[in-house]
Amino acid sequence: MIIAIDGTAAAGKSTLARRIAERYNLPHLDTGSLYRAVARDVQEAGHDLTDVGAAAYAARRLDPATLSDPGLRLKGRGEAASVVAAIAEVREALLCFQRSFAAQARGAVVEGRDIGTVVCPDANVKIFVTASPESRARRRHKELAGYGVDIGEDTVLREIKDRDRRDRERAISPLRPAEDALLLDTTELDIEKAFAAALELIDKVAGCR
Repeated sequence: MIIAIDGTAAAGKSTLARRIAERYNLPHLDTGSLYRAVARDVQEAGHDLTDVGAAAYAARRLDPATLSDPGLRLKGRGEAASVVAAIAEVREALLCFQRSFAAQARGAVVEGRDIGTVVCPDANVKIFVTASPESRARRRHKELAGYGVDIGEDTVLREIKDRDRRDRERAISPLRPAEDALLLDTTELDIEKAFAAALELIDKVAGCR
């Protein structure tokens, strides 16, 4: 069974995807970490994020073993990932890895922004997770505070709105729900309620519980 989890930044899709993978004993891939890692490698090599050649090279040479790097979750990595994710050569280089991961015999939970539309259009279950920009900014601000990052919530909100715009307006694999995706709005839900709602959606489609 392949479960595709797409959605906006800080809507809770990563936590949901991990818990869903644990619930159904499936491997989990956070594709956002791939783009964060590419952005990291481009910057550490001293190149600009918009350097197509450098970004494509970093994507082709990406070491999956580095995806557990805690630095990928720090402030600025998500915004940087959004920049390299708009490069067609980067998306092409990472597509094969993502599809191979999803094609494992027992299936997988794959999360990102174009899983249900591009990476796994034939996924058994597709969920699109969203929430209001304000609620997402509060969550992200709290997460950053936990990392010791001193930043105002207004700044986080502005960055989230900018990220949404870049992701939705990019020419390659823009952020949008698949036509057959089930929508999950987590604005008013804590993680436990969101998880329960996600399981209900999965059961509705797959009858797997």
